[in-house]
This record gives sequence, C-alpha cells and structure tokens, in this order.
Amino acid sequence: MGDTNTLRLAHSPDSDDMVMWWPLVGLDGAGPVIDTGRFRFELVARDVEELNKLAVDQSRGREHAVSDSPESPGAHARGSDEGDGYDITAISCAAYPAIADRWAITRCGGSFGEGYGPRIVVREDSDLRTPDDLRNKRVIVPGVNTSAFLAMSVMLGSTADARGFEVIEMLFSEIPGAIARGEADAGVLIHEAQLTFAEMGLRELANLGAWWATTTDLPLPLGLNVVRRDLDDRFGVGSVETVSRILDASVRHAVSNPADSRAHLRANKGDRIEWDDDALLDEYLRMYVSGLTIDMGDRGRTAIAELLGRGARAGLCTPVGEIDVV
Repeated sequence: MGDTNTLRLAHSPDSDDMVMWWPLVGLDGAGPVIDTGRFRFELVARDVEELNKLAVDQSRGREHAVSDSPESPGAHARGSDEGDGYDITAISCAAYPAIADRWAITRCGGSFGEGYGPRIVVREDSDLRTPDDLRNKRVIVPGVNTSAFLAMSVMLGSTADARGFEVIEMLFSEIPGAIARGEADAGVLIHEAQLTFAEMGLRELANLGAWWATTTDLPLPLGLNVVRRDLDDRFGVGSVETVSRILDASVRHAVSNPADSRAHLRANKGDRIEWDDDALLDEYLRMYVSGLTIDMGDRGRTAIAELLGRGARAGLCTPVGEIDVV
C-alpha cells in the first residue's frame, strides 16, 4: 500500500457533519471501516464560523495557530506552533468565494435546505410579524461568513453599503437563549435549534430555505465540504480526486449504516440531550444528509452559483466564477 499519509479533517459539531465522517476513523476511533488507501484521517469538531475564518485567513496568507476541540474519535490537538490548519474542512457556502483559489468543493458532504433551512426567530410576544420588520432592528447571527447570514441579507435586499439591520455575532448554540432573554430583536438559528426553538418560547419570522425555494425553485446551499488543492503537490498528482472518492465512500457508508451512525452520535453527544430523541435526530438527519449530500450533482452546483451570484451582485461577496467540484 506504500506510505500512509495523515490528513486533518475539520467539521462542524452538528449531527449531520458528525455522521458523515466517522467511517474514516471507526466507532470510538477503532480504525477506518472503509478502505482509505494510503491516507489516514484525523477528525476535529469546531464551530463552522471558526472554520470559515480560518480558511479565509489561510487563503489570504495569514495562516495561524489552530486550537482544536477533539470532539470526535480520531481528533488530535496540535500545539500552538503548528499553524498549517486543515487539509479538508467544512465551510459555509457563503465563505467559498474568499477561498476558491486554494480549496476545491467535493461533490459529497454538502448540506442543502430543500424547501427548508435556517430560521429567523423572535420571541413569542414580539411585535415583529414579517421579515420587513427586521429593518433597523438588532439581529443575532451565527457569523457573518455563514450562508444563513448571506441568505437573510439577500432576502432583505441588503447591499455592501446598506445592510438594513444591526448585526450581532454569537456562537450558534447561544442564540436561542439570547433571543428568549430579549438580548436582541431577532436571531438566525442553524443546526438542530431549527427544530426545537418553539420549546423556548420563540416564534418563526421566516424560513430562509422555504423563501429561497419559492424564489428560485432551488435548494438553499448551506454547508460545503472542501479540500485543499495543493494535495496534488504534496502527495502526488490525482490525490485531490482520490481523497474525494474516499470521502464519498465515507458518506455512503454512514448513510447505509444508520444504527452505527446513531451510536457514534450518542457516544459524542456531550451536553446535547436532543440527540437522545430518536425522532428528532432522524428528522434532522433526513433534512441535511440527503441525496444532495451524497452527490450534489448539477442541481447543487446551480444552487451554489445562484446564491453566490446574487450575493456578488449585491456586493456581499466577491464574484467566484464557475463552480468546480471534485
């Protein structure tokens, strides 16, 4: 088999990302359950906005130290003197224009809202009734590089010069509580909170995925999986495509073995008690580990181009050109 090379894969800590990649390291880190050839993988779970910023900084030539949160089997904490980042990472679709020169999108591993998506929510007793009511209001978002933020900005007709609302950035898991306490007028929810916000006395003001589907007849591209283009230089010509095929096998194995996937989530749930609810967990995974996750195909690429094209025309992101995937 030749030399074995280790690749570092970063993903968000939500259930769909956790499910997709466990076959690369096995349950409890026991070893890969698919053929990974000459590559081995280390998994690291980090908030997606942190991953967005790290990838953007790397593409701008400002690589810096990485402080890992080893929340999944195979994760590995590096010292502060090792600042080369990751070889494969989850990012928000909205962050891709800033990194397209150094990263390629993989056909598998993306998250698309097919008629559903991030929710804009308010307190149940809020006077806000429509998205237009958000103008000049304080809105908590899970990061300015997230696709949820870009989609909301496009929906509200924001431009680079006129946002139309005040932005407060906050870790995604803290947003529901902050809105419930009245710390802002509204908030944008991603991950599992999209399904549980009503339990905290919150009300939906808009479903960004539903709005996008009505507007474009396309799925809303949310998260992408990307691989460094320089793998070919580091490990030989064809390495990028080889790694993409391995990742494809991982996603397909995870989808085909739901009992093992649930076991992996339960073993790594931390304080996320919602993962004990089989019905809730299955609903979320059906939403975000879909056919487009296995292979985004032309429809997925078209959706990415549409969102980023609208963002670029409004000056909210840089033009990215043709969307190439591996």
